[in-house]
Amino acid sequence: MPKTAATPPQAADPSRWKALVFIALAQLMVVLDATIVNIALPSAQTDLGISDGNRQWVITAYALAFGGLLLFGGRIADKWGRKNAFVVGLTGFALASALGGAANGEAMMLGARALQGAFGALLAPAALSLLAVMFTDAKERAKAFGIYGAIAGGGGAVGLILGGFLTEYLNWRWTFFVNIPFAIIAAVGAWLVIREPAGSRNRAPLDIPGVVLSTLGLVSLVYGFTRAESAGWSDAVTVLMFVAAGVLLLGFVFTESRVKSPLLPLRVLLERNRGGVYLSLGLAVIAMFGLFLFLTYYLQVVKGFSPVKTGFAFLPMIAGMITGSTQIGARLMTRVPPRLLMGPGFLLAATGMLLLTQLEVGSSYPALILPAQLLLGLGMGTAFMPAMSLATGGVNPADAGVASAMVNTSQQVGGAIGTALLNTIAASATTAYLTDHAAEAAAGGAAAKLVQAQAMVEGYSTAIWWAVGILVASSTIALTLINTGRPGTGGPVASGNGGAKVAEDAEVQIPVIAH
Repeated sequence: MPKTAATPPQAADPSRWKALVFIALAQLMVVLDATIVNIALPSAQTDLGISDGNRQWVITAYALAFGGLLLFGGRIADKWGRKNAFVVGLTGFALASALGGAANGEAMMLGARALQGAFGALLAPAALSLLAVMFTDAKERAKAFGIYGAIAGGGGAVGLILGGFLTEYLNWRWTFFVNIPFAIIAAVGAWLVIREPAGSRNRAPLDIPGVVLSTLGLVSLVYGFTRAESAGWSDAVTVLMFVAAGVLLLGFVFTESRVKSPLLPLRVLLERNRGGVYLSLGLAVIAMFGLFLFLTYYLQVVKGFSPVKTGFAFLPMIAGMITGSTQIGARLMTRVPPRLLMGPGFLLAATGMLLLTQLEVGSSYPALILPAQLLLGLGMGTAFMPAMSLATGGVNPADAGVASAMVNTSQQVGGAIGTALLNTIAASATTAYLTDHAAEAAAGGAAAKLVQAQAMVEGYSTAIWWAVGILVASSTIALTLINTGRPGTGGPVASGNGGAKVAEDAEVQIPVIAH
């Protein structure tokens, strides 16, 4: 194939900030959906006659489809074009949400949730990779990723508030229907204003063995952690899932090192800075997902908060994340190396988590939980913002979709691990406390209820100690592995090996704005 001379970049697309509004709206919808359905699940279970044994599949069906198909969705976005993948993903997500809201039984609900996950796996990497290829100026990129990072970090807590309102004052079905206007506005807006840079598609043939191995491997891994939460770590099926995941993912890595046009080029994964981001971000999400779970139960079960009040109780964390992402991370990203935002950011979050290890049945919300959430939010917002930008920084435009998918994959797998691992630790600590206080628990009455509440809180605080350690590890990884300078002084190397050969294979040239 004859080589094409690189075309000098043209002026930045004047519609890029309008495009950011619709990209952010779509990302908010996806992140909201991760928590909004949790609030509605008890009501939906009763209405649809879903058994206790099968109710977890309302969450698991989404997680498996989303986590398993992310890499495939990222490569499809690279191949089809991110704008096309973005609009198709939004349309499919809206239709699946309508199906879920209209569900008349268990099968229809589970099918709708799986479809939501599948279209989310196409939508999420397309959204992040659009930012990566549209915002190339360092200062503008900092602002854009600051907004995106705030939504990615705080959207889950917003979902708790919105889910509480919709379930309490309308109906659980609206937790699905609410996605439809979000999706329509974002899809129409994106279609009208997004101008994807030309020449950034990956025209290489699709790596079918890589698709099969990665999808089955990630599904096995996510399901293994999900099942461990309910069936235990020594359960035969749980162990089988982990073994299968290991074999399949090792096979995937071997395949990617051999095929000409890999689904996930190992150059994307093994570059030191991006690898550090994926690992540290995945660990941080383990801690955060566990915290959402424990604080929700603590506030509702121990403190007796309503769903709406519980949602509002998370507002300090949202405020902290927005401030950390847009006011600290975005302002400092062009002035200091990313590791000096990510490392201290994760440590600040660990400090907030450390406060929550002091939880007791009678703990004061203003004195303990509120300041802890502010520190957590500030720390995670400050760290998330440069992480999102660095994960796609310096990547060959043809690999932007799959690099973005890896960010989502690390978060999705981290969430599955966090929920299973920390919940198991909490349950063990609760059981041990009840065993030690068996006589008081057997007495009945108010004393027994108090012991039960104390046992739950003991479990939460024990698991939160582990979360503190995980965040410290995340900070350490960010400080040691990530060695790039501030934007403009030296960043992660491009994902191509030699540049010209990759561009030739993928039919890529330096991107210009298509008009």
